[in-house]
Amino acid sequence: MAGNRVVLGLQWGDEGKGKVIDLLAGQVDGVVRCQGGANAGHTVVVEGQKTILHLLPSGALHESATCIIGNGVVVDPLALRQELQDLGKVGDQLLKRMLVSDRAHLVLPVHQALDAAYESAKGDSKVGTTLRGIGPCYADKVARTGLRCADLRDLNRFWQKVRAHTDAGNQQLEFLGSPAIDCETMMSAIAPAIELLQPLVADTVAWLHQAQAAGKRLLFEGAQGVMLDVDFGTYPFVTSSNTGVGGVITGSGLSHKDLGEVIGIVKAYTTRVGSGPFPAEEDNAVGERLRQRGGEFGATTGRPRRCGWLDLVVIKHACALNGVDTLALTKLDVLSGEAQIPVITGYSLDGQPCCGMPADVEDLARVSVEQVLLPGWTEALDDCRDFKDLPPAAQDYVRFIEDQVGVRVGYIGVGPGREATIVR
Repeated sequence: MAGNRVVLGLQWGDEGKGKVIDLLAGQVDGVVRCQGGANAGHTVVVEGQKTILHLLPSGALHESATCIIGNGVVVDPLALRQELQDLGKVGDQLLKRMLVSDRAHLVLPVHQALDAAYESAKGDSKVGTTLRGIGPCYADKVARTGLRCADLRDLNRFWQKVRAHTDAGNQQLEFLGSPAIDCETMMSAIAPAIELLQPLVADTVAWLHQAQAAGKRLLFEGAQGVMLDVDFGTYPFVTSSNTGVGGVITGSGLSHKDLGEVIGIVKAYTTRVGSGPFPAEEDNAVGERLRQRGGEFGATTGRPRRCGWLDLVVIKHACALNGVDTLALTKLDVLSGEAQIPVITGYSLDGQPCCGMPADVEDLARVSVEQVLLPGWTEALDDCRDFKDLPPAAQDYVRFIEDQVGVRVGYIGVGPGREATIVR
């Protein structure tokens, strides 16, 4: 592996980024998480052992890589401490090769209380947030009222800021008719996590520039997916950060010249969690079949994912936005047993073809989809380790995606484990 790489999800998240990042992380010197927070859920399966990571970079299981939580991430100290504890000895070892940006903002319990209060106030217009406090924390960042990891260098001043911040949050909670947060109780609860986090705080921007100058290999990982990007996704049913290449640049501190190859992760069908328009959705027995075969339940929330066939309009949109060089197609094995496999190749609105993704969610919710029916296959794919091992119909499915999108498929997932990947 030469140079740096970026790994992004090209759908609504849950594409299998964790597996691909884990596959590549053994070849790099540093793995960098660039945005999002504990609302992410990346699943890694190694030798049958499943690990779900939320805040930690998915490269955490490789002992050779330094793990960086970049400035674009919002860090929940309690969630980070719990995640490290859940990893046991691996978590203890990870503390020795992990850095957290001093520019990263902190998620506090008051943010989570506000998240729940805002969502409740929306009634039937709920976004479907994970209630992890991510949105309110990013709102504080933009409003220039947030707390950052750099504040931990002076704990006396930090706790004063926490009190002032909680007072301001309680005023909003009162307005929304929700219970106030007791500041002293909250501070006692987060103090052990703050103690663990404090020595990890570093100038990660400087570290990354030094690593780049030294010729180190870096892997940048995105969280969520491009269709949840706050600018380019199905707004307002999106996350609170930029989930594409733009978020990698602003969330790491390196320039676009340093990013290297962009790998886009595509599930062989389409899923999304929560509310919002979803043209590919099969809200029927077909969708339930995909859900059960694919184990489509949220790694963070446990919520059942909405399922549908592969939507190439979405993939083309995401590839164009992010300059994707290579596709990684995951969960191809889930489609085994289908006699025919529909693939969405276009949208039309009011009888007119759409030239791209409609920005208005009401328009997107009522588009008509154009489909191509491809032959399915009955064979299991679990033991395939080379492209030629795939059934001819599965090979044709991959080639159809390449022809339609104009981007080569370089990785194919045929099972949950790290080893169940075809590299072309």
